[in-house]
Amino acid sequence: MIKYIIRRILLMIPVMLGVVFIVFSINQLSPGDPVVALLGSNYTQEQYDAKAEEFGLDEPFLTQFVNYVKGIVTEFDLGTSYQTQRSVRDEILERFPATLKLGLIGILITVVVGVPFGIVSATKQYSKLDHGVTIVSLFFASMPSFWMGLMAILLFSLNLKLLPATGTETWRHWILPALTVGLSPVATVTRITRSSMLDVIRQDYICTARAKGLTEREVIWKHALRNALIPVITIVGMQMGLIMAGSVVVEAIFAIPGLGSLMMTAINNKNYPVIQGAVLILCFSICFMNLLVDLIYGFVDPRIKAQFGTSKKKQGKKKEIKAEGAR
Repeated sequence: MIKYIIRRILLMIPVMLGVVFIVFSINQLSPGDPVVALLGSNYTQEQYDAKAEEFGLDEPFLTQFVNYVKGIVTEFDLGTSYQTQRSVRDEILERFPATLKLGLIGILITVVVGVPFGIVSATKQYSKLDHGVTIVSLFFASMPSFWMGLMAILLFSLNLKLLPATGTETWRHWILPALTVGLSPVATVTRITRSSMLDVIRQDYICTARAKGLTEREVIWKHALRNALIPVITIVGMQMGLIMAGSVVVEAIFAIPGLGSLMMTAINNKNYPVIQGAVLILCFSICFMNLLVDLIYGFVDPRIKAQFGTSKKKQGKKKEIKAEGAR
């Protein structure tokens, strides 16, 4: 298992390097000039040249890219913001906790709503309850996040005055944005849970469990659900990455000082170091979530964990055979 983890971590390096190269190239090819965006319309050529030299924009593309990657590897230096003249690393570390918190609460809502919906829909197949769950989940999926957020503000903040519309001071401020990002993926999790549960509950060992006299609740929650969780965990991990990467609009609507709002400001101002640093952190988060999902597989399904133990035993036997052959 340790070797597997190390191998997965090493595979993350070329992925993030490729993402950085693509984003770096897009920034260089995008229209607009960050120096002009910073200086405005009234500047001299000397001022322009001095500012370009200060930011390193007067150097060739490959030189800029190599220097950027070298700074990340040696000092974890993501560059300096063009607008604030602060370290991009410090700005991201200030904003990232809010985005992470929003993503974790959102995915918790997705799991708490989507998994029970899928279980009910599978155990009550083709019933009115099954159709009702499907309609509700599809209703959440059909609403864009920006529209859902605006409607939530109009209903719960302006009309009913139950919840605050903006800010992050108390737990009540997180309810509306978390529901906005968490309810949209419910349909996907519900559909995957339903299909996986339908495959499992038709297996022979489920019939055997029922024949032993176990209650339907024990059969579903202790035997069927655990074996049906592998595809559910996969889709939940993917949704976590999508929620964090797609929280830009939601953070802008609810005025959350997170990574999404930082990226929006940086894109408008052609602040390339902030854009590159934010994308790199999001890429790392998604890669880490995929690694975490693979590790959870071993705890949920003993068969997957046994494969690692079996491979170690095979390696040990091969070493013993080679030792006996050498003798």
